[in-house]
Amino acid sequence: MSIQDRVRWDGVFRRLVAQPYPAPDPLLLQFTPPAPAQGQPRALDLCGGQGQNGLWLAAQGYAVDIMDISRVALNRARAEMTIRNLRNVNLLQMDVDELRLEAAHYDVLGVFRYLKRGLFPLLKDSVRPGGRIVYETYNVRYLDVVPGFNRAFLLETGELPGIFAGWDILYEEETDHNSRLVAVRPVPPW
Repeated sequence: MSIQDRVRWDGVFRRLVAQPYPAPDPLLLQFTPPAPAQGQPRALDLCGGQGQNGLWLAAQGYAVDIMDISRVALNRARAEMTIRNLRNVNLLQMDVDELRLEAAHYDVLGVFRYLKRGLFPLLKDSVRPGGRIVYETYNVRYLDVVPGFNRAFLLETGELPGIFAGWDILYEEETDHNSRLVAVRPVPPW
């Protein structure tokens, strides 16, 4: 990403400010485990935009990092966070090209409508054993809807399960132009 990308995404989110605050993704609602009563479970909403998924996770008891390149989007998330009186959220403006994550740090990691294949090893490593990733983005069938879309940002059909080979796949679906997957990182047997 670059300054041009940040400016472009700020423009996209400026146009969305007048719209109602978005609801969290249904896949996240369906497959997020309840936060345990003890300890502080952690979640990451990567490229989280206006933060609707991360704020929902925070309301469920997770300590949440919402990362996005757009300051405009994160400012909207901050305003909504204040309205909901949520304090267990870190809003982090960052370029994913510079992303660094701690190993085995997150119990839940959500990625929606974003793809950068080179991040998969880092994302997988950042999920704790027994933790899960909830991933949804466009696949190559999206070219039927938007023919000029950059194919580098589209999953091949059937690609996600292969990326998470060796993980316990709880859910996998491909629709007309989306691929969805929920997978749990295995717990070592020792």
